[in-house]
Amino acid sequence: MRKGKYLLTSESVSEGHPDKVCDQISDAILDAILAKDKTARVACETYITRGMVIVGGEITTNTWVDVDKIARETIKDIGYDDSKYGFNYETCSVVNVIGKQSPDISQGVNIGGAGDQGFMVGYACKETPQYMPLPLQLAHDILKNLANLRKTKKLSYVGPDSKSQVSVEYVDGKPVRIDTIVLSTQHTTEILDKTGKKITKEAAQELIEKAIKPVVSKWIDSKTKYLINPTGKFVIGGPQSDTGMTGRKIIVDTYGGRCAHGGGAFSGKDPTKVDRAAAYMARYIAKNLVASGAASECEVQIAYAIGKAEPVSFYLNTFGTGIISDDELCNIAKKVFKMTPRAIIEQFKLERPIYEKTAAYGHFGREAFPWEKLDKVSEIKKYLK
Repeated sequence: MRKGKYLLTSESVSEGHPDKVCDQISDAILDAILAKDKTARVACETYITRGMVIVGGEITTNTWVDVDKIARETIKDIGYDDSKYGFNYETCSVVNVIGKQSPDISQGVNIGGAGDQGFMVGYACKETPQYMPLPLQLAHDILKNLANLRKTKKLSYVGPDSKSQVSVEYVDGKPVRIDTIVLSTQHTTEILDKTGKKITKEAAQELIEKAIKPVVSKWIDSKTKYLINPTGKFVIGGPQSDTGMTGRKIIVDTYGGRCAHGGGAFSGKDPTKVDRAAAYMARYIAKNLVASGAASECEVQIAYAIGKAEPVSFYLNTFGTGIISDDELCNIAKKVFKMTPRAIIEQFKLERPIYEKTAAYGHFGREAFPWEKLDKVSEIKKYLK
């Protein structure tokens, strides 16, 4: 545990951010395929730019899904349904360049082996009820609240593309207050001031009062700084202003930079890909260990070789917060948790269409996901005794 006073910062991006649009399209396609063919092999990648969506990757399945329709419906649900936001689900082009998975990979996966080599990381801490790092959790919560205000027309001028950033002050390893909050959100021209170069002070204050304060009130004080659309205005946003690609927001997807990160992204990949499934298992292990009282902070790493079922390594670090040694906790985890790809898939019932909801506001910290369950706590406690 680090001593002294310091700041930690995490960012989040909204469902309308170009990279997140791509993640959601890729996972929507994955869900549509798994709904009809649970044994499908899917590695779906999406690229988006001005007026165009390109869907590619490798997919092997015995079913068919309407990629064009799925992409457009996803974009519509996100909120790009009006040309004033620079991108429209009805008028954009959708290009499908999907191929098939290599048989050299599938021959190892079909017998229960990992779909690729690599290492995956999971993390949990006691800073929030969700066992997530506080800066990231607050950054997510701000944007989820902003999206709700946008969709319910309570902030009618807000567009789909937004980013948040929260800097939390820590003292001796514990969060004490928020130092700085950054919120950049796409908007219509109606809230620009007379210069046309920045939003009005009234609009900025409304965003603070309605989007930010309701979800961070416990942690702010009179010294907390707010930076709302720091460049002045954000009228041109979304795919009109920036390209997007699947898998480019991996720190937003995980733990906000609080810990190490594995080698791969998640979205668009079926559960035989350990990039995804084993990252979920690593989180499950870390969260259950922390919830059991074994430690107040825990990072887990699991590594695999392509085509092989058993992990080639398992590691955990409690950063000095464990009630017993990390080596002892490693041995307990190996007894409690099964980490082969097939065991992970069965544990979480991953051959279901559950993935599109993971693709915005983080894959962790939401109880609806099976890897967030705390159903191993009592078993861990027996070993701790």
